[in-house]
Amino acid sequence: MSYMITAERQILLSAELATARTQSALLQALERTTVAFGFNYFLLMNAPAPEDAMLGPLIIEASMPRSFVRDLDQGQMLRSCTMITRARHSVLPQSWHMGEKAPIPEMEFSRDFQLLLVNYKQSMGITVPVNSTDGQRLIFWFSGNRTSLSQSEMNELAMIMLQASDSYNSIKRGNVSPPHSLSARELEVVRWTAQGKTSIEIGQILSLSDHTINAYMTNAIKKLDCVNRTQLVAKAIRLKLIS
Repeated sequence: MSYMITAERQILLSAELATARTQSALLQALERTTVAFGFNYFLLMNAPAPEDAMLGPLIIEASMPRSFVRDLDQGQMLRSCTMITRARHSVLPQSWHMGEKAPIPEMEFSRDFQLLLVNYKQSMGITVPVNSTDGQRLIFWFSGNRTSLSQSEMNELAMIMLQASDSYNSIKRGNVSPPHSLSARELEVVRWTAQGKTSIEIGQILSLSDHTINAYMTNAIKKLDCVNRTQLVAKAIRLKLIS
């Protein structure tokens, strides 16, 4: 399986999530995160309450097949998955892998749930709990047939999901950041651009690839509602974001 493994993955994916201003943009960014980490599916859901037995009503956004959710709910398997229900109380990511190691104990997944995951090519997965602004616990769930995540990958994905959570909360509140609010790194890239530096030169100065520099530049152009770098620099100066 081919998927993105680079030191700059967190920067690129977090930057895309940070600029998501609509639910559909957030969905696209989460789909790219799914592919970048070699997963097949993602799901954003409300953490289940003790009385919840169905997954479907808890889903906010998902790329999982509807048939998977239907089969899971028909078997009322949600309550049998303590790895998911535990997210009500824990902020720690939980991961699983069937096949590499000893079978998952019944206390984690019922046998029927394990078979369902295998049938839908979700033998490996991770749940990342986060908090929403209204106090509700959310869960980002990624799954597929990749190898187990390393600890560094788990940490990286957890950090990216914090940005995804921030963007989701802003969209939900209808309180997105002002269009002229650039991140510190975006401002840095714009300042160097104003001094006539190219993406390659800025990348050398900041020890980043020109691809990453272009990503920051694209985000800044979108935030300031510009069409190119020249207009971006002019508007940034006019707004006194740079001098």
